Amino acid sequence: MSLQRWKLTIEYQGTDYSGWQCQIEGIPSVQQSIEKAITDFCQQNCRLHVAGRTDAGVHASGQVAHFDLDYGEREITGFQLSKALNAHLRFQKISILNAQPVSQDFHARYHASHKLYTYRLLNRFAPPTYDHSLVWHVRNDLDLDAMKAGAQRLLGHHDFSTFRAIKCQAKSPMRTLDRLDIDIVPLSCGGREIRFLTEARSYLHHQVRNMVGTLVLVGQGKWTPDDVSCALKACDRTQGGPTAPPDGLYLSQVFYADQITKEIL
Repeated sequence: MSLQRWKLTIEYQGTDYSGWQCQIEGIPSVQQSIEKAITDFCQQNCRLHVAGRTDAGVHASGQVAHFDLDYGEREITGFQLSKALNAHLRFQKISILNAQPVSQDFHARYHASHKLYTYRLLNRFAPPTYDHSLVWHVRNDLDLDAMKAGAQRLLGHHDFSTFRAIKCQAKSPMRTLDRLDIDIVPLSCGGREIRFLTEARSYLHHQVRNMVGTLVLVGQGKWTPDDVSCALKACDRTQGGPTAPPDGLYLSQVFYADQITKEIL
């Protein structure tokens, strides 16, 4: 047996999937779809280990996973492997962007140093068409400066219980938020896209979506930046803002120790 560990960089539209993780039979997941593609390609049952699980409806432009493949004495390049897997995924909204051979001690999850998530919000009156299910549509105008001020209150090392899903299984609510930028992308026919870029080593369940939902309250004038600080200090989910829908959330990039931070989306 000659095992080679492969690192996959993956893009997917999560709308039609129950999330990353395999579910009971008959419920489609991203993991299940890729594992089936591997089996169809090489007739082996290989287990994927992912950098970070995404929820139902959440997308990825730079997810990372690894698996071990016994391809015998035959040679295969990363391009050939990704091409073969994409052929078996051609009817899925999943694409293998890159396949890279790595050492046997590499682990997609445990060796990740940071994760960059992007949240896309369409801020205009007209509803989305080709971006339907890919953005959160908010009709009323938002105060960008107030939202940026509120975002600054969340940076650093805190107890993020207020922004943690009730069913979150993390042992501790303590997390360090290294980045929470808010950028504007003007649209040619009016309106704008607001992008929230957040970076941390790890996140609590629904943390990004809960932070975005809270900052939208600030943008609508219903909350002030000081309210964000009070909510954070309360360490109580009931004191936070609403959970933003999964449609606009993307796992954009997973960083490892030898990489320099850059944006994918």
